[in-house]
Amino acid sequence: MGELSIKLKIANRVYPLTVNTTEEEGVRKAADEINKAIAEFERLYSVKDYQDLLAMVALKFTSKNSQANVQNIGLESQIKESLSEIDQALSKYL
Repeated sequence: MGELSIKLKIANRVYPLTVNTTEEEGVRKAADEINKAIAEFERLYSVKDYQDLLAMVALKFTSKNSQANVQNIGLESQIKESLSEIDQALSKYL
């Protein structure tokens, strides 16, 4: 697991990065997703300013992440409740 120097192009700008070899694929996929989202917003809203496009992409991904966190918290709560019920049921039989 060594480090690797890579260059990523995001919003027509090249960014040199040093990443672990195990992270390279994920980082490249993330850059591709960002560029695809930029292209989508550029097409949908006729926005040409990359700073505005990057802000829109940041908002899109951050809101998706926030929604996922809220859903995970709810799911975690349900799992804890179910485990507590299972524990109580098993305690009756032990």
